[in-house]
Parts: sequence; C-alpha cells; structure tokens
Amino acid sequence: MTSDHRRRLVLVHAHPDDETLTTGGTIARYAAEPGTSVTLVTCTLGEQGEIIPPHLAELAAGRGDQLGGYRVGELAAAARALGLTDQRFLGGAGRWRDSGMALAGHGVRAATPEHLHPRAFAQPGAFDEQVDALVAVLEEVRPQVVVTYAADGGYGHPDHVRAHEITVAALQQAPARLFCTVVGRSTLDAGLARLAETDGLPFRMPATDELPSVPQASIGTRIDVAAQRPARLAALRAHATQVALWDRGAGRDGVTAFAMSNLVAQPLLEVEEYLSAEGAPTDDLFGRSGE
Repeated sequence: MTSDHRRRLVLVHAHPDDETLTTGGTIARYAAEPGTSVTLVTCTLGEQGEIIPPHLAELAAGRGDQLGGYRVGELAAAARALGLTDQRFLGGAGRWRDSGMALAGHGVRAATPEHLHPRAFAQPGAFDEQVDALVAVLEEVRPQVVVTYAADGGYGHPDHVRAHEITVAALQQAPARLFCTVVGRSTLDAGLARLAETDGLPFRMPATDELPSVPQASIGTRIDVAAQRPARLAALRAHATQVALWDRGAGRDGVTAFAMSNLVAQPLLEVEEYLSAEGAPTDDLFGRSGE
C-alpha cells in the first residue's frame, strides 16, 4: 500500500545495528515529524556478526548459528526506540545472508572473504534479484529521498558496498534523491577530542585515521540529531550483541562512546552527515521546500 504521507524516506542498510550506528538520529527525527514516513530496508540478518556478551557466544555462526534470529529481535527493539514502524527485510527475512568480512590492513577497513556462503548478500549472481526486490519497495513507497552508504560502504564491508550498488541501480528504475551516510573528518576529530578529555573511558582510543571518515568539505548535508540522543541511546542498547555503550551525563553536556567487538572507542556525534550528488548544502534531507 502506498503511503499518503507528503514526505517519504527510505533507508537501505546491510545489517541490523547499521541503521542505528549511522542514521539512528535521522530515523528518529523524521519518524517523529508529522506528514513524514520512514521505511527501513535491512538486507541481511547479520548472521556473521561478532558477539560481545560472553553469555551469548553460542549464538555465533561457527557454533549454534542462531545469531541472525536473535538480531531480528534486537532490530525490532531498536526500531521501537527510534519510533520506526516500517522495517522490512530485503526479499523477506533471511533471503540473503550476512557475507562476513576479512580484515584489510590498517584500522577497520574490511574486504570480501575468500569464501562466500551460497546465500551471501555479496554473491555476484544475486545482484539482479536484489535490485528487483529493492525496486519493488521503492515503487510501493515512492520515496523522495533514499539513504544508504557511500560507494566504498564506509569502511569496505562487502555487504555495505553491495547495498550501495543495488540502491544506485534500483534508483535508475525508481528515481529519488540519493544521500550517502558518512562522517566528516573534522566532525569525527572533534568528537574524539571530547572523548579523550573524559575520564573513565573503558575503550581504547583509535589510532590516527583508524576510524573511517571523509574530507569535511565533501559533506553536503548535516542533520542536527542532538534532540534524538535518548532514542539513539535506547536503540544502541537494543543491539547488545554488537555494540558496547558507555554513557556519562545527560543532554548536550553528556558524553557517549560506543564500540564494536574490537572495543575501539567511537563518539556518539550530535550530527549525522551525508554526501549528495545534487543541491546546495542543507540541514534537511528533503531540502528547504520539503518536497
């Protein structure tokens, strides 16, 4: 059924937790705005994720292989925290499996594993079917704006790269404005500097350029998500298998760090930033006109 909302936003993410880590504030902001609908398309169940809590270790792919089903529940809880009511799995839940990743040198850069599961999202032969599945969503929802990753997937993860590629291809058939979630270098540096000044941080501070970022001058859109901090914190807590959270203080004076299984500190920033191929810099994905 086509939404009758005046403004319609679709986000395409690879795994449960990506929506919160990179666009949680954006989702919460627009989901709360009257006349705006938000649809999240998640491409896999995140079956290959590394598990942080020791008591859940048996869920791992190499053991019980039940992590994907567990993360469906985590995603549902995160969606509730963000006010999101329309979350879909591309092709249906479990149609494509998390491809996993291989480390690719310095920092958190990732690469495609040597061997892929037959249902892996990054399988070359699955591309056309994935595009068709996404086109079906776009034709139903008819969004003016679509969000996904930049061409390198942010840090090279093959599923993030594939999500970008199928989104670009799908938009050739169902056009909308494309925005790519990124972090500007100056924005990241300022957030890390604040963490470095805070006592008690339980995570390791990243080395220079260990975390992915883009030149600040390339940023086209900056969304202020400071007001969405409580929703973002609740959503991060929902993804407990994947995210460790440390929070000190409240409101704009609060300092929050999170980490993945590598326990490298990342700041919870008060803006979410995007690349766009069109238009002047703006603080609204829909532009000043709201069209």
